[in-house]
This record gives sequence, C-alpha cells and structure tokens, in this order.
Amino acid sequence: MKTTVKTSGVSRRNFLKASALTSGGLLIGFNLFTACKSNAKPPVNIDQLNFNDFNAFIEIADNGYVSIYSPNPEIGQGVKTAMPMIIAEELDVPWEHVKVVQAKYDNKKYTRQVAGGSQSIRQGWDALRQTGATAKQMLVNAAAAKWGVSPDQCTARAGIISNADGKTLGYGEVALAAAKLEVPKDVKLKKPSEFTLIGTDAINVDLSKIVTGKPLFGLDYKAEGMLYVSVLRPPAFGKKLVSFDDRVTKEVSGVKEVHRFGDKVAVLATSTWAAMKGKKALLAEWKAEGSLESTADHDKILNGILDADDFDVRREDGNVARAFKEADEVLERTYHSPFLPHNCLEPMNFYADVTPERVHLVGPIQTPQWTAGRIAKLLNRDESDIELEMTRMGGGFGRRLYGDFALEAAEISNIAKKPVKVVFSREDDMTDGIYRPAIKYRIKAAIKEGKITGYHLKEAAINGNMYGLIPHFFPAGCIPNYKVSTQNYKSAITTGAWRAPYTNFLAFAEQSFFDELAEKLAKDPVQLRLELLQEVKGSSDEKIEYSGERMEQTIKLAAEKANWGKAKEGVYQGFAAYYSHNTHVAEVAEVVLEDGKPRVTKVVAAVDCGIVVNPTGAINQIQGGVLDGIGHAMYGDFSFEDGKPSSKNFDSYRLIRMQETPAVEVHFVSNELSPTGLGEPGLPPAGGAVANAVFKALNTRMYSQPFTKELEASTNELKS
Repeated sequence: MKTTVKTSGVSRRNFLKASALTSGGLLIGFNLFTACKSNAKPPVNIDQLNFNDFNAFIEIADNGYVSIYSPNPEIGQGVKTAMPMIIAEELDVPWEHVKVVQAKYDNKKYTRQVAGGSQSIRQGWDALRQTGATAKQMLVNAAAAKWGVSPDQCTARAGIISNADGKTLGYGEVALAAAKLEVPKDVKLKKPSEFTLIGTDAINVDLSKIVTGKPLFGLDYKAEGMLYVSVLRPPAFGKKLVSFDDRVTKEVSGVKEVHRFGDKVAVLATSTWAAMKGKKALLAEWKAEGSLESTADHDKILNGILDADDFDVRREDGNVARAFKEADEVLERTYHSPFLPHNCLEPMNFYADVTPERVHLVGPIQTPQWTAGRIAKLLNRDESDIELEMTRMGGGFGRRLYGDFALEAAEISNIAKKPVKVVFSREDDMTDGIYRPAIKYRIKAAIKEGKITGYHLKEAAINGNMYGLIPHFFPAGCIPNYKVSTQNYKSAITTGAWRAPYTNFLAFAEQSFFDELAEKLAKDPVQLRLELLQEVKGSSDEKIEYSGERMEQTIKLAAEKANWGKAKEGVYQGFAAYYSHNTHVAEVAEVVLEDGKPRVTKVVAAVDCGIVVNPTGAINQIQGGVLDGIGHAMYGDFSFEDGKPSSKNFDSYRLIRMQETPAVEVHFVSNELSPTGLGEPGLPPAGGAVANAVFKALNTRMYSQPFTKELEASTNELKS
C-alpha cells in the first residue's frame, strides 16, 4: 500500500518563529496566514495605515479601512466593541475593516464619557447611529459630486458607493473630499430589519491583546523616569496621622523619596516591590478623632432607625396606615446586608506627570471628566491643562467612579516634581475602599380577603443608599396602598456605588418577601407576580420606571425556558424578577442538596434590554452579573472592628470559586426597542432566585447575606 505524505508548506523558519519552549513543554503555534499556503498574503495591517480625520469618532484611510474611536471607559462591559459596532452599522463598513481605538477624555468632542449605571449604550445609541449615518451620507454626497449625479441615485454598502450606471467608488477614494462638505442636518437611519452588523456576534476587540499580555491596563503603563508609589494610609476609619519616622524606609534599596500629604505618606521608588517594602518599614503614630465604629455598633444603629418614626417618605400611594389597620393578616420581615468591598481584579492605580506645561494623566477611571475637574481644582490649574488618557480596566464595579487614587497620583507628582504611578496592593484595595453600605430593610404587607392591600418598605442604611427612581420600581403601581421611606446614619467609613447600586440587595429582600407572600396566599410565586403586574399595565403614572408589559413578557419567557414547576426530583427551583438600570430581568435558579448543603447548579435568565447589539458580549454580561450576584449573596461578608476592616486579602474574604459556579443560560426578549444596559441588571435578581430555591430545598428562609453564614446559624440553632 502506497502512503502519501502531505506537506504543510510551513517553512522551518516560520515554524521556529511561531514555536517556543515553555516550562519544559513545546507550545506550537502557526501563523494562520502562512501555515496552510506558503504564498498566502497576510491581512491588511490596520495599525500601519494612514488615517484621515473625518469627525470626532471616525477616521478613514485611502483604502477604505476605518478607525473608529470608542469614547467611553471600558471596564469589561464591552462598550469598546459595541459602541463602534453601532457606528459601523450606520456607516455601512465591513467590521473586519474597522480598527477600534480608545478615545482620550475630551469634553469638547464627546459627551458623557462615563462608565456607570449601565448607561453607555443607552445614552449613546441615537448619537452613535447619527454619527455613522451622517458620515455615510457625506461620503455618498462626495461620490455623487464626483460623478455629477444626484445623491439619491447612489447607494452605499459595505464600504462601496455605487450609482445607477454601475460605477463604484470606495470610501477611501472620497473620504478627503467628503470631510470638507457641509454636514447634513437630516439623515436616514436604518430600520432594525436592515441591520447587518448589529445583532451579530463580534469578538471583543481587545481579546487578542488580553490573552497575549499586551499592554492595555493601567498597571501596564510605563513612562521614562517614572517612579512607583505606595501610600501609607490611616489604619482605621476615624484615625489621623500624628507623625512618622522614615529612617528605615530610606535605607530600603530602590526607595528614592518619602513625602507626607495630608494624613498619608507616599513612598516613591524604582519598583512597586521597593515602594511597598519601604511603606511597610515606616513607623507612624496615629490618633483617633471621634468614635471608631464597629459592625456591632452599626447593627444596633440600623435597628434603632427601623424602630423609629423619623423617616423620609420617598413615595406614598393611598392610605397605608388604614390598609394595615383593616388587614386580616400582616406579614413583616427584616433583611440585612453587610458592607462589601469591590475587589476588582486589577488593584487601583494611576499615573500622573505634573509639569508647568501640562498635567498628564493615564489610568483606569470610570469618570474622566469629574476626575479631571477635581484634579484641576486640587492643583489650582486650568482644566485645559489636563490631558487624561483612559486605559482598559481590570474591573470597576463602581470603585473606579471616585478617582481618589488619581488625585493621590496628581498630588504626589506635584510635590515630587516627577512622573509617578500610584499602585495599591490588595491590602490597600480592601482596607481603604469605598464600600457598598451596610443596609437593613423592613418590609411589611397587609393582606385582606386574599389580596395584598398595603405595602411599606423602610430602609436604614449607613451613609444612605436609596435615591430617586427606586421607590418607583416594582411593586410601585401594583398595590393600591404603597409607601417607601428611608433614613440613614452618617459614618466615617467611606461608602458608595457598588455594582447595581441601590438594587443589588433590595432585589433579594423584595423578591424573597414576595415568595413568602405567595406562600401565605397559597399561590405560585410566578403567578403572584404576573397578577400584580396586571394592575400597572397601561398605567398613566409617569413616575413608574418599569413596564408592566415588558416585565410580564420577561417573566413568562424565563418560566418557559426553565420549565418552571417541572424540575426533576431532587432539583429545587427559585424565582426572582427585577427591573434596574432600564432593563427587565427574570431568573430561575436551580439548587440541589449535596451532603445536606445547597449547591446552585443552573440559572436561567430572561432579559428585555431592547435591541441586542452584540449577542456574545450581552450574554457574557448577564452571565457575569448572575455569578457575581450569587457569589456575594452566598459568601460575601465584611465587617469592621474599631474602624478597621476585618479582612485584608482573599485568605479571609470569601469569593465564589470556580467549582461553585453554575451554568447560566441566557435568553433575550426579541423586540426593536432602543437598547438598555446590561452590565448590572443581571446581578440584582440572582440572590433572590437562589434564596427562594434554598427555601424549597431546606424549608429555611434567608433574611441576611451571606447565606452560608445564615445557614450555619440556622443549623446551629436546630442542633441546640
């Protein structure tokens, strides 16, 4: 038998260039454009093309390739891919011909360069479409002028302009001429049915650089002459710096300078290791100003607030007091959540170089405009002096909204007269954070003749939590006598936005409460919610934010896809639905018992976020939000003792582990409505769905997070 040997056409040189010995093993890689065919041509190297400015968002090269600037900060929510997709769709250019560039902060060219509240796509949708469509029309107008025909006789598709005579011109051939034309005021946008790019899967534009370790993140940034900075901060909230001794610090190899600023001390060195080692060698004396708070104190304070009558009423419908007075039965429950740190994978960091000519800033920041303005004020500089470049962020979750680390870098550079990069250690990140506030909710419902006639939600929070729209979310409008009231305690512990602010814990509390109400009323939990939504459908109350119709459709989709109520033996289902950040989400969690302990095996999520720009990215966002919600609801615990955080690193702070992550199945409600946010809405219902499934499995209700702590306490109580 004759054997035929097929050769790959890969030269030894190309093979050796693409292969490497690592850790004693052979890692084989092929150049995909030369491995199969020795004469194959590589694709166009977009990075080496000469682009001509077209507008603030678009540059077009003479061969028709397009560079699109993504204006908003990228924290993993996918906007660096999705926002340029929206422009490219209306511009009608092939996605493979697009190079995406992270724009710098520029308040003249761009509006709302913010990553927060899951608003980037929602707020940018119309403007980005208009940008792409306007550019396309200008290109068509330029081609029509060159041919001497009316623009109405021309069409543009996939980067090529055609006329009725069959003549064609590429975008690059008319880009310069088009950029000089008057900008048309009214342009035609595509109908959703005409989309060819939006709604298709696009790979994250940074994926290759992420997996190959190319510099993208703030921690990757380096500049000539830059010194690394580690900052000694107060060891507890409520303490002030009295004095410090840096003699040993200055003997550490690599340490160059030590500076005090406010109640902090900066150690400047030639490496992060030297800076952090130098900081540990500092001797500092601190004093307390006022009381140093502990979690036990907060618990008593929040209970006291809930028991008092001094509340701010955020919304009140009907006569709540009478509804409770006339009720056949009243159900009242209290729910508690702890402080939580953000724990971004990439610790806080920022680069600053303050000179008489300019203030150059580079790093991961969710709020470039606010941060630039604060730094200008701090340094007594004109805001036009500030040049801020945004890097990709290794997580944000609200922590990088505040920019305290950027202000530190600017102040230290201004003192030292050198370029510096402030780098937090994980301990810095966890002990000097801006935490999710500790909260207690007390929810009370009046039941009369088998119906919910009254509802009162009271919130007590450290430093405040609920504002604005939250009182107008579900179940507002569903219950005739409805009241939401809030009060807070001012603390020295810094608190702020944490992924899905306001709703991240409230959704668990309310959705758990409604399951308990369903049990009282002998109704299926899904059916109870659907019945309540009938009261708000078609409502004329403009304050109500969610849509009864859209929530109903989302709930039905989740129940259908999860086979609600038909789980096989040994699988326990829990349901939750919530509206937040303009998006409706319903989730069904499935729990099994292993050695008597609950394990979440699957979550089915249904989502109405309007038009889905990039399905792959959208699914990833919901999956990430669900896992984040489950992990923190099950395990997240953080406390304070005498103003000092209880945990400093992951050896004592519990996160969800790989083997504990369930499968997350995502389904989208199909419609042609404008898109809404996805970075946060998947998180709030997750805790409620899991808690309701745990009840089905163990007949134990969850009233506090983390659930593992409450389950342990419940088990110990039963044993005793």
